[in-house]
Amino acid sequence: MSAFSRFAEKIVFGARPVVLVVFAAITVLMAIMAYQLKVDAGFKKQIPLQHEYMQTFLDYEQDFGGANRVLVAVMAKDGNMFDQQFMGTLEHVTNDVINLDATDDARVRSLFTPNVRFIEVVEDGLAGGNVIPQDFSPNTAGFVAAPEQFETIRGNIVKANIVGRFVAKDYSGAMIWADLIPENAGVKPLNYQDIGHQLEAIRTKYETDPASCRAAEQGKPVPGAKGVCVHIIGFAKMVGDITDGALSVVKFFAITIAFTWLLLFLYSSSVKLASLTVLSALISVTWMLGALKLMGFGIDPMNMLTPFLIFAIAVSHGEQMINRFRGEIFFGGLEEGSVEELRLRAKDALPPLEAARLSFRMLLVPGTVALLAGCIGFGAIWFIPIQMIKELAITATIGVAITILTDLILLPVLLSYTKLRNLDRKREFRLRQLTQFDKIWLALAKLSRPSAAMGVIVVGLVVWFFAWQYGNRVMVGDAQKGVAELKADARYNIDAGVISSKFSLGVDILSVIAEAAPGACTSSYPAMETIDRFAWHMQNVQGVEQVMTLPLAAKIVNAGWNDGSVRWRVLPRDPDTLRQATQSFETDSGLLNADCSAIPVTIFTSDHQATTIDRVVAAAKKFRVENQAFVPGNLQKQLAAKAAADPSFHSDQVNLRLATGNVGVMAAINDTVREKEHFILYLLYGAVFVMCLISFRSPRAALCILLPLVLVTELGHSLMVQLGIGMKINTLCVVALGVGIGVDYGIYIFARMREAMNSGKTLSESYFIALKTTGIAIFYTAFTLAAGVAMWMFSDLKFQADMGIMLTFMFIVNMIAAIIFLPALCRWLLRPGEKDVWKPHVELDGQEQV
Repeated sequence: MSAFSRFAEKIVFGARPVVLVVFAAITVLMAIMAYQLKVDAGFKKQIPLQHEYMQTFLDYEQDFGGANRVLVAVMAKDGNMFDQQFMGTLEHVTNDVINLDATDDARVRSLFTPNVRFIEVVEDGLAGGNVIPQDFSPNTAGFVAAPEQFETIRGNIVKANIVGRFVAKDYSGAMIWADLIPENAGVKPLNYQDIGHQLEAIRTKYETDPASCRAAEQGKPVPGAKGVCVHIIGFAKMVGDITDGALSVVKFFAITIAFTWLLLFLYSSSVKLASLTVLSALISVTWMLGALKLMGFGIDPMNMLTPFLIFAIAVSHGEQMINRFRGEIFFGGLEEGSVEELRLRAKDALPPLEAARLSFRMLLVPGTVALLAGCIGFGAIWFIPIQMIKELAITATIGVAITILTDLILLPVLLSYTKLRNLDRKREFRLRQLTQFDKIWLALAKLSRPSAAMGVIVVGLVVWFFAWQYGNRVMVGDAQKGVAELKADARYNIDAGVISSKFSLGVDILSVIAEAAPGACTSSYPAMETIDRFAWHMQNVQGVEQVMTLPLAAKIVNAGWNDGSVRWRVLPRDPDTLRQATQSFETDSGLLNADCSAIPVTIFTSDHQATTIDRVVAAAKKFRVENQAFVPGNLQKQLAAKAAADPSFHSDQVNLRLATGNVGVMAAINDTVREKEHFILYLLYGAVFVMCLISFRSPRAALCILLPLVLVTELGHSLMVQLGIGMKINTLCVVALGVGIGVDYGIYIFARMREAMNSGKTLSESYFIALKTTGIAIFYTAFTLAAGVAMWMFSDLKFQADMGIMLTFMFIVNMIAAIIFLPALCRWLLRPGEKDVWKPHVELDGQEQV
């Protein structure tokens, strides 16, 4: 028993009233802080800002935006958009979107905005104008649209080449594009939940019969239905829906608390012990939430489940404390021996104060090590360079660290004041607990015999090999269409499906920024030709729906200046002719920046599945390598420096920089996951090994505890493949947490085994004693942890449901792996040559047998 444990015991139990007053005061303060918490979701918090792609995004966020875009599709129920009522509604929706505080007015595009124009060949050359003529005013009192006006609008749509982008392919509806104001440009950060609600209010305002829209989405259109249906997608809407769904999970918290209390009561047969354990766990959660506020953080929707985890972890470790406390107040020590021996030892039972002191002393080190391993599990994910994940790592690590105080200090102090009623009846209940599973413990104890242990290890190696082979198929990124965080039948995913089926594009956009010398679009044919070839190259990549860029538009204009002949749909080599073909495009078209030194190539993809993203990004990288169209850093700055040194300097160099748009963001996140996945796991394994080495002072003992975790991690990867869950930031966090928390079982089992082995017991007998005294607690710990996260399976959000499945699996399977593989590994790593002559005395059917 360490000197540290004895010293800490004197400090804590020498001032019990002070300890309780301090905890009470801090709890009140933290409760006040927690009450002031607000939901805090940010676009930039969820992306790896140091990644190459995100550096491009930040450099051109003000010029082109793009990654934080909202698309609003207004669809005619009867399939005909050429109707005055439809056009009037489209104009109203456009104005409502423009009037949102969060939208950048200059980057809102619709048939009714002046930045959506057409160009046509006329007798004198080229002419152009707004797609909607100025004399077409569907919402003006007394205005009646003539049929020829709709024919004019149809013709303008064709001339503008916007079918599939701003107009549905079957002319059944029209699209409104809106970029949000960059977060660092506004006075206040964007409130995505409010934006989502404002967009939903627009839908509610203009959908005259929502039931018919929902029926049409399910393939059951209502004949003769009039009016419009509104479909909305984009990051802001997605985050708003996720936030609403995340908040709905709060209702499960009360159910989780009630169910956990019931499990504890069934285990302890004591209202007081169950209530004190839950109280300590709730104090841990309160402190963690208060710490969030004190650190200036809000609670991110993606991190809404952290309080559940902290509660479950606190309860599971509290169970170990009350388990040890019962042993002391019932039998005066370790619960080993026959029923009669334990009944005789009842006279050695300790009073609550002494029982709590001894429990504190015995569990302080193993409990602290186990909880520090949990801290490491959360702390490891801090190395993922995404602000949201760093906040999760910091706050959850603090939460687990707080659990050390509440479970290992506050709870034993509370227990020291706890006098149980009907002590004899509760002691008999504990005796039944200790003996009714002896058959199971005896069967499991045989796994520590040499031959059985070798068989278990071989089975473990085979399972690990096949799990590793199968788990390697796990996909990095989204494994399915739609937003993986939401269920397939979620409002957002239905809207995304409708938009992708009616238009040639959705919100899945990859923008490659082509950097060149200033004025390249009017003076550098080689630069424009490289960009044009790149656009053609990307157009022919599987998964690309459409490509937009300035050279493509310039070729159409050049043909217009030459009687519209298709043969002239080429980039002119002459600088004057090139200038003529490009000078009519303004910056609000999104095709160029102010000095034409940056020309985006906008690539619309069919979806954002990981396979599609990887294919498109690989094609872009291949082109720029083959065409020497990439230089590290910002080409504009490099060219400016050379021009300053030599005024006659000229360059046709093109630098294709990946990438903005939401697909660029996802590509950066996927790269980050690939880069950090193994690093985080190895860091976790190393940290757990070191913690166990410090605690038990044996590298072989540390290996015995660690190796089952490695097996379960690969089984977790296999489960992800089976369920179609991609390896994303969320799932990477789950795997890390599974390792950090799953180590608890091995630590508590081995701590009891070592206690028995140090007293002269054989390995098999020590393992039997460990199971007999802590086996039920281990099972209850696993099921308590699982119960705390299993409720997530009923969440409205798919990612929460997936996390619930994954964590439930890892908590249960980690427990099973520790019970089965730990003794087998201990046999061959710790005591391979021991002659085990132990003959167990167990209670079978009420009779003591050997």
